[in-house]
Amino acid sequence: MNQLGNFSLTYPKEHGYEHFFCPGRVNLIGEHIDYNGGYVFPCAIELGIYGAAKIIGEKKLVLKSRNMELEVQVDLDDLDYKQEHGWANYPKGIVKAFIDRGFKPTGLEINYYGNLPEGAGLSSSAAIEILTCIIVDSLWNLGVDKLDWIKLSQKVENEYIGVSSGIMDQFAVTMGKRDNAILLDCNTLEYQYSQFKMKDHNLIIINSNRKRELSSSKYNERREECQEGLRIIQKYKDIENLCQLNSIELDQIINNIHKENIRRRVRHVVTENERVLNSVKALERGDLESFGKLLNESHDSLKKDYEVTGFELDTLVEEARKCDGVLGTRMTGAGFGGCTITLIENKHIKKFEKKVKEAYKMKTGLEADFYYSLLGDGVKII
Repeated sequence: MNQLGNFSLTYPKEHGYEHFFCPGRVNLIGEHIDYNGGYVFPCAIELGIYGAAKIIGEKKLVLKSRNMELEVQVDLDDLDYKQEHGWANYPKGIVKAFIDRGFKPTGLEINYYGNLPEGAGLSSSAAIEILTCIIVDSLWNLGVDKLDWIKLSQKVENEYIGVSSGIMDQFAVTMGKRDNAILLDCNTLEYQYSQFKMKDHNLIIINSNRKRELSSSKYNERREECQEGLRIIQKYKDIENLCQLNSIELDQIINNIHKENIRRRVRHVVTENERVLNSVKALERGDLESFGKLLNESHDSLKKDYEVTGFELDTLVEEARKCDGVLGTRMTGAGFGGCTITLIENKHIKKFEKKVKEAYKMKTGLEADFYYSLLGDGVKII
């Protein structure tokens, strides 16, 4: 029996447990523009985090990780952030946020098990946040709207955890739909589904196995640089966010930004936003070659203008581009480690994996992991 089967049997429904699942996500294109008011194009994947939870008599929150074999117990009136609690701060923050909104709590035991690689840039943090939202909402019979889960989770990540992330990750793992990506306007939260089925091609997720910690990376620094660029541009243009600019308008203004690093950050944001919209159009007309080129352009911009890729991700991209059948490849997620995605013809996959795995190990000393996941549904009760 597989690990998931054992997990379900360990926490059976006849003992009061309810079962839940929240996927991870991959952003097909549109990186580092969610917090700049732009368009992103994520999808939920089939990998994710499972939860088994039940109400308990004591006014406690009992959190257990099957993967890490760890347990954290806290009183429901003592849910402040504590560094030593590590991963458990994410569900603690969610429960605290619900209580702070005036909901009367009962004790909870929540058990987590995931097949989503931690620190790989597939949104394990958003998955555990939204998974905890559906558990709390379901077991406490709250009837809170899914969009409120999304906003609440982002607030927890920003204010409780201390990572200035945008809203894309939480949105994607909540609203995901099988065989579809989501074109999301991060400024208005308006969205539409875009069908993304492939017959002769596949998207391969490659984990560099260089883990990243967003709160200790340069993620917040990049966000501050974008804000600095926005403040300068607002002296010349009436905009609320960088993604309200197009490339032509940027060319007319960019020389007013005197710092080279700020110019490059702004250029990435504006051009990446345009790449997202062009990608959706390419997929609508079935033009995978144009979509692949846009993936390549996205990575090059993230490398040169935004400087968030690093040796490991660049090596995976460089080696992938040497292989037959590859239409495009790029880093996905916040960068500083994590994963790449590659669009490739099915008939070349076996040779591709062997060649990239060997070259990557030789150049970095690390083993790359390859994942083949279909586009899946968002968070759900199972």
